[in-house]
Amino acid sequence: MDKSGCAEKEGEMNSEEQAQGEKKVMQLLVEPLKRRGLAKPSSLTVADFEEMVRDMCAWLAYMSAGSLMALEEQVAASPGGKDRDRFPISNQILQWAGEIQPPGDSASPLIRAVFSHACGQTAIAEGWAPELLFDLRKNRRWPSAWALGTIRDGAASTLRRYRDLEGRLAREGELGPVDLDWWDRRNAALQRCREIGEGVAA
Repeated sequence: MDKSGCAEKEGEMNSEEQAQGEKKVMQLLVEPLKRRGLAKPSSLTVADFEEMVRDMCAWLAYMSAGSLMALEEQVAASPGGKDRDRFPISNQILQWAGEIQPPGDSASPLIRAVFSHACGQTAIAEGWAPELLFDLRKNRRWPSAWALGTIRDGAASTLRRYRDLEGRLAREGELGPVDLDWWDRRNAALQRCREIGEGVAA
């Protein structure tokens, strides 16, 4: 199997891990809360509530079983609605989740899958991986070809600045304080993405 095939297989395995994580959220958080009698928020339709649950499961797939059980207790103790018999809105649940077990860049199987896949490796090689990471944190979805092109185009000015500073550093051997600070932060962000792609990020 060639390298791209291996990357595709790795992406499939990590996508399966994401799916298993989402299933765990349903089993340990959503279903127990429903058994307690919590209903959908009154402001949401049934379809809206189902979409909220799907998105929430995707966001919380990184959490351990113990953390999900702790979150279930937290939500059950602070239900929404005037009669305290409703699910809180997802933003509130996600806030509690972050307090119980903050997500890390490498905690999400989806993020690891993207950066180990050919598309993530291309972003690392071309220098726009930090922008890809930002998009993944925001949307938590596998990026389409159109999305990847948009992310790459959006990073164009940053890539130009990086190349300009790289050339200046090669010619002059130093950068001013402002440019040096930007250069160091950009390189740290790029290294972080490389570590995620290599599976060594904590």
